[in-house]
Amino acid sequence: MSSKCLFLDRLPNLDPLRFILASLVMIFHIPHLSRNQGLPYFSEAAIFNRGTEAVYMFFVLSGFLIIRLIYRYKQRDAFSIKKFYIRRMLRIFPLYYLIVIFGFLFYWMILPALNIPFENNYNLKDGVLLTTFFLPNVFGKLYEPGGILEVLWSIGIEEQFYLMIAPLLFFLRKTRLLIALVILTIGYFVIFHLDIFYVLVKFKFVYFFLFSGGVVAILEEKNRLEFLKRFMVIPMLVIGSTILYFTTNIFQFDERWVTNLVTMVLFCLFVHTLAHNNLGVIIKSKFLNHLGHISYGIYMFHVIAMNFVVFFILKVEEHKIFNDTITIVLINILTFALTILFAHLSYKYFETYFLKLKTKFR
Repeated sequence: MSSKCLFLDRLPNLDPLRFILASLVMIFHIPHLSRNQGLPYFSEAAIFNRGTEAVYMFFVLSGFLIIRLIYRYKQRDAFSIKKFYIRRMLRIFPLYYLIVIFGFLFYWMILPALNIPFENNYNLKDGVLLTTFFLPNVFGKLYEPGGILEVLWSIGIEEQFYLMIAPLLFFLRKTRLLIALVILTIGYFVIFHLDIFYVLVKFKFVYFFLFSGGVVAILEEKNRLEFLKRFMVIPMLVIGSTILYFTTNIFQFDERWVTNLVTMVLFCLFVHTLAHNNLGVIIKSKFLNHLGHISYGIYMFHVIAMNFVVFFILKVEEHKIFNDTITIVLINILTFALTILFAHLSYKYFETYFLKLKTKFR
């Protein structure tokens, strides 16, 4: 296998997964904003309440892909922390800071100019510092600064993870990467669920999801997960269980640690199944894959789109044109359409410029 193939081989089934996860986050947030604005909403089905869990699968997926890439470079003694961070910066920073700037402008200037009441119960300097230095999870939990800024919490967790994982794996011997990650995953999982460290729960420092994704990636690279590929029933059970996870409450337990353990293991198996145990079923839809490519934008822009749509619907509701059911459907359709439009334009005319630069540091 050439070095180009070694590092550029794509896992096509994971692109549509990104879009599906971003969509689950969207349908989780839409009812919340609708309810807050006095509009009709529907959130009774379990799938409308799995937005946080969808983000957790994003974390597993990120850990899987990033650590897989680092591991492959380590095997060739070609891993560069400098290039790693530059590539992450070029992918994450431009859109992240664009949303940060817009978010502060929206809540501090745009809403007041429109005479729409919103209370900013924090010092602007504190908010800027926390978001600039990738602690939006702390900022969001402490001050509830508004959905556009609160949704950035997950980007903060990923950036914090990148800051930890690159130096750790760089200095470790490549023969010890797996055992180190296993110890780190188990150890941090235990610490996270100790009452004395409740601050980790409060601010959602759920790094064990990312670490666990990396463990599965290295196990696959070492060909230690071949037993999962021997029988068709295994991927069917994993996919079926994951569908049940998002559509029912049977995997929700009273003890947080049990729920998180089941979630972590199931999501790792699911990502591995789509990537390597898919029985030759490859999703080749250009449209779905494009939606996966722009999923970062979909996640980042969806709250902005929601605000535009809800503002429009509130004006329409003054005339009582639609019944509740039509209003709910209309809010969801318009939010999806506008979000995808924003994400597509951002990807094509903004993010692509930085992605082209990113390829220079491969």
